[in-house]
Amino acid sequence: VLVTSGPGATNVVTGIADAMADSTPLVVITGQVSSRVVGKDAFQEADVLGITLPITKHNYQVRNVKELEQTIIEAFHIATTGRKGPVLIDLPKDMTMEHAYKQAVCEFKGLSSYQPNIYPAESQIEKVMQALHKARRPVLLIGAGITAAGGEEELRAFAEKYHIPTVSTLLGLGALPTSSPDFIGMGGMHGTYAANMALYECDFLLNIGSRFDDRLATAPAEFAPLATIAHVDIDPAEIGKIISTDIPIVADAKKALEKFLDYPTVETDFAAWQNLCQKRKEEFPYVYEKNHPTEIKPQQVIEEIGKITNGEAYVITDVGQHQMWAAQFYPFTFGKQLITSGGLGTMGYGVPAGIGAQFAHPDRDVVVFVGDGGFQMTNQEMMLLNEYGLNVKFILLNNSSLGMVRQWQERFHNNRRSASVFEYQPDFIKLSEAYGVKATRLDNPATISQDLVDAFAYKGPQLIEVVISTTEHVLPMVPSGAPNHHMIGVDGK
Repeated sequence: VLVTSGPGATNVVTGIADAMADSTPLVVITGQVSSRVVGKDAFQEADVLGITLPITKHNYQVRNVKELEQTIIEAFHIATTGRKGPVLIDLPKDMTMEHAYKQAVCEFKGLSSYQPNIYPAESQIEKVMQALHKARRPVLLIGAGITAAGGEEELRAFAEKYHIPTVSTLLGLGALPTSSPDFIGMGGMHGTYAANMALYECDFLLNIGSRFDDRLATAPAEFAPLATIAHVDIDPAEIGKIISTDIPIVADAKKALEKFLDYPTVETDFAAWQNLCQKRKEEFPYVYEKNHPTEIKPQQVIEEIGKITNGEAYVITDVGQHQMWAAQFYPFTFGKQLITSGGLGTMGYGVPAGIGAQFAHPDRDVVVFVGDGGFQMTNQEMMLLNEYGLNVKFILLNNSSLGMVRQWQERFHNNRRSASVFEYQPDFIKLSEAYGVKATRLDNPATISQDLVDAFAYKGPQLIEVVISTTEHVLPMVPSGAPNHHMIGVDGK
């Protein structure tokens, strides 16, 4: 990412923080005022190093053009290794006016202070496998660390070998297909009953690539209280930070899974536990009121789009209720299929992320689920769609509100709705057409299934506005600060 100095640099701060939270490799080059006036409040000067120090893996300011080449090489190495994340290079204006000469040998020279460990200790692998052997109620918790390491194939082999009931975080969805018989659901605040009860009752929890954030471990003191906990993470700072760990493994998730697979097969005895987890999965699925005569339900919209795309589209979401509904009701089949702001929760993420996903995967379907609130933050990026011939489908789920804010106000603040319901909105159809993008408005619950099929038949960028229920809540839900097993709305009410 290349931005100008001052406001250009400060405008990219949210993106950098988002990348840091979700371990997204990113190199940002910011312009800066000339070296001679740095620190003197020059026009369009900002202390970018100070501002971004807490939200980058590393940041640089180039003061000698001879250091530029090695700085860039180092930046990309740091961003893409270990726990991936953002690195910033601040480039004063006078450096851009200097002549730089390519070195004869352009290579990474190494950093003695940066040596991420990717290989697990054999002794810790043995402890995990022996704990699995003894376990009667094991759970495998999978997070984004698996897909970041490219360990999906190893994960699926491990699942097929031991058939441990598997729970995913939001960003781990797709690492193991949601159709897998071993997958019992997403855990945490809006997870399934089966997944959250498994986390609460398990006697051995193997966490690979999840950082136990507060959306998952909603009450850390009561999280997996009966379990021996093993935690595999590339970042040693994450192990033991939130949940005490009995078997810590600092390693790349793919490398750890390879070692688990190489270890001599251990006998297991948890068939009764597997049956219980599957029974709960079948008895307590995500539910909503189907075939409503006057309202389109957002859950149905997402289910229908899952069928239309055969579960093979890249799914991008903004942040809010629609984000959780997409996680709950789209049939994820491969890693990194869901692209969303998981850690920072950045509204406005969906539209530009969808455009970026289509650039990265020009031959794949890209579907963006976005709310009417988030869409108004970054819809100007739609000007790029026709310019670059991008075939992105934007599904605008319009409930005339900031739905998640409204949901919390209704459930926990005695229905005191404040600044969450929109009395007036722009005409999203005309707005989309102003960018030269075809737009369709769907508002008939009786024909919504066929209407979506017809809309998706169009080849080209498109906004599909769906007028949905204004009172729908994301359920089930774990109230803030409550333990995972204290869920409300398991019955969809």
